[in-house]
Amino acid sequence: MARYIGPKTKIARKFGEAIFGADKALEKKNYPPGQHGLARKRKKVSEYGIQLSEKQKAKYTYGILEKQFHRTFDEASRMGGITGENLLKLLECRLDNVVYRLGIAPTRAGARQLVSHRHITVNGHIVNIPSYSLKPGDVVSVREKSKSLEVIQDSLTGGRKRYAWLEWDNSSMTGKFLNRPEREDIPENIREQLIVELYSK
Repeated sequence: MARYIGPKTKIARKFGEAIFGADKALEKKNYPPGQHGLARKRKKVSEYGIQLSEKQKAKYTYGILEKQFHRTFDEASRMGGITGENLLKLLECRLDNVVYRLGIAPTRAGARQLVSHRHITVNGHIVNIPSYSLKPGDVVSVREKSKSLEVIQDSLTGGRKRYAWLEWDNSSMTGKFLNRPEREDIPENIREQLIVELYSK
């Protein structure tokens, strides 16, 4: 299966929340997509259905396909501590996600493209693998030749949220990955325990 490149609002409406960021279309049509979306009266969703939906939401949020998501879950389960929290921490360590969190790109898909097109460096070396896992202390920068790119300039001037596990220097367009975030610091509305229960079956 290829990466989903269809209408993002449709996916957001499916889950009933703006998982890709602010969405005016979602605000207008806050009901499931499809011909019968507004009038649809579904039977009670099974426990499996709820768990599967939560996993799909996490995959769409971070822009990951099934195989890679399953690999990340396996790694999280081998780590000490709570598996669900470990899963989200590992997803937050991905280079494309950190580029997005630092405000270099307006969306995770945009961050993925910047990484793939070799506009981002880690510790001074170009890294073009979006799933590259950052370690505490790693320095993420915009490549010198890419600092004048309009998409990067627009994103950085648009204002950015601050996160406890990241440090950003606007003058040098450099960010530092301080440590893996704690669960309470991750703003995503994902019930990770349901994903753990799904994979435990």
